[in-house]
Amino acid sequence: MRADTESAPRVPWGDPLEDVLAPSAEPGAPPALPAAEKKPRRRARRTVALIAGAAVLGAVAGVCAGYAVQAERDPDPLPPLAQPRITQAEGGKPPEPLSASADHRVRTDGDLRRLLVPRPGGTRKSDGQQGWVDQHDFAEYFFKKPGPMFGELSDEGFRRAAVTVWEKGNASTSVQLVQFRDAEERGSLSFLDGQLAYMPGDKWAGNAGEPIPHSFNGRAFVSDHAKSEPGYVPMYSARALAVRGDIAMDIQIYDTRPIRMKTVMDLAERQLERL
Repeated sequence: MRADTESAPRVPWGDPLEDVLAPSAEPGAPPALPAAEKKPRRRARRTVALIAGAAVLGAVAGVCAGYAVQAERDPDPLPPLAQPRITQAEGGKPPEPLSASADHRVRTDGDLRRLLVPRPGGTRKSDGQQGWVDQHDFAEYFFKKPGPMFGELSDEGFRRAAVTVWEKGNASTSVQLVQFRDAEERGSLSFLDGQLAYMPGDKWAGNAGEPIPHSFNGRAFVSDHAKSEPGYVPMYSARALAVRGDIAMDIQIYDTRPIRMKTVMDLAERQLERL
């Protein structure tokens, strides 16, 4: 069959194939441009943004409205305190101030030397330390180890000391009043405890002593035996220790003859009465 007489093939569902084929471009014609694509619609995105903005504005408006309502309300009262109410005592006059004779601080803050027990009659004043004694001389004159004792006095808050010493025959008696700064710690009690700790030893009194009446932890000691050193006469000793307020009392008696407990006890009681 010839080409010019041959019929065009048909597709079973439509027009002849030649009808649906695009015509070939003419020679020299510019190529056909592709059809412009349609832009996607943004209407759905805009709707979501509007809904979210409305929700935020609604929340802010709700908070502002709640704050305005709360600000107009009266404040809620606080719950009552668990602690009971303290009521002030009614009437009455304040107590009268203590007199100088009854106020302990007035007496002890004055001249400490005036509080020393008077020297008994028939005795003579010693040539040793008398009156005011500073910390160095107190440790040097009355203790065998002045260096450590000076340090202890510093730790205990040494303030001042007053001393009286008298003699009669071969006997020598010293009365010492040592005042401490009992602000944070009781230096007077610390001094007393330190001296009482070693007195019962064999090198000292050799016994526990006896309590001094009307005193706080005060005790009096009389040595059991005389102490003898080469070149010296054997000496007996007695001692009384007590505290009254911020003042420590230290009485020491030395004699070549045995000393009675009553002698040192009576002197200690008389000195405490003056404090």
